[in-house]
Amino acid sequence: QVQLVESGGGLVQAGGSLRLSCAASGISFDHNTMAWYRQAPGNQRELVAVITSGGGIDYDSSVRGRFTVSRDGAKNTLYLQMNSLKPEDTAVYYCNAKYAYRSWEWWGQGTQVTVSS
Repeated sequence: QVQLVESGGGLVQAGGSLRLSCAASGISFDHNTMAWYRQAPGNQRELVAVITSGGGIDYDSSVRGRFTVSRDGAKNTLYLQMNSLKPEDTAVYYCNAKYAYRSWEWWGQGTQVTVSS
C-alpha cells in the first residue's frame, strides 16, 4: 500500500523559510517521478517542483531560485526547502508520486503553508 505523508507546514512571516517533508512508503524513488503541488483557495492545483526518477529537476517559474526540491533515498523522503517566502506562496502543499511504467499516481493529504505579510 502506498502512503505519502507530508509534514513541515505552518505559519511564517514573509521572507521566512520552511522545509516540507514527504515520507513515502510502498514506492521507490527509482521508479517514480516525485513532485510538489500546491492549491490556494479558489485556485486550481499547480505544479511547484518535480524531481524525476533519474534526478532531473524542474520548478515553476514563480518559485525558481527560492525553492529547492530534493530526496533522500535511504529515508524514502522527499523535501521542499522554501526560502524567501511570499504571501502568494500561501496554499496547501501536496506531495505526488507518478509511477514510471503505468498510469498510477498517488497523493498525500497535504500540509498548509501560510505566509503573513
